[in-house]
Amino acid sequence: MLRHGEVYNPEGVLYGRMPGYSLSGRGRAQALTVAETLATHALVHVVASPLERAQETAEPVAAAHRLPVTTDERLIEADNRFEGLRVGVGDGALRQPRHWSKLRNPFLPSWGEPYTGLAHRMLGAVHTARAAAEGAEALCVSHQLPIWTLRRFLEGRRLWHDPRRRQCSLASLTSLVFDGEHLTGIVYSEPAGTTDPTVTGA
Repeated sequence: MLRHGEVYNPEGVLYGRMPGYSLSGRGRAQALTVAETLATHALVHVVASPLERAQETAEPVAAAHRLPVTTDERLIEADNRFEGLRVGVGDGALRQPRHWSKLRNPFLPSWGEPYTGLAHRMLGAVHTARAAAEGAEALCVSHQLPIWTLRRFLEGRRLWHDPRRRQCSLASLTSLVFDGEHLTGIVYSEPAGTTDPTVTGA
């Protein structure tokens, strides 16, 4: 599971599933770094979220292995009712009373796609990719919240969490190790370095 690279987002908005948000120059460099890291891996299947930033992150890896990038809608970013707004600390959206009703249940969460549904669709995408790469390796390119939610689900942890504590940096790899259909381990690595999980638009 590869999180996409840095996105060009000068407005600092929560862009979510909005079209038109592509990798920044740094993001393209991060994608190339991951491609170099995975050059010797036995990759036989590369699949990505339909969003531009995920497709662009997948392309260098797929090209290095002479593979196409396939698309799985289940790898898409989580739905979020704050999409298109600035939601960082000190920004306006969360300070406006008209938005407070969206925050009524952080355990669901009430502002977007339920964590349980998110975990289940991601797990479905993982098993499809695992089956497509039987005996070798598959790469799934997705987004921070979907990957982190899936990891917490597989580790048996509660799904609601503090976003500041997510271990899912830009262009990081959360590797799921299987023996047949049985998950035997989860390995996390940061080939492009560590990034702040709270940076809006990352």
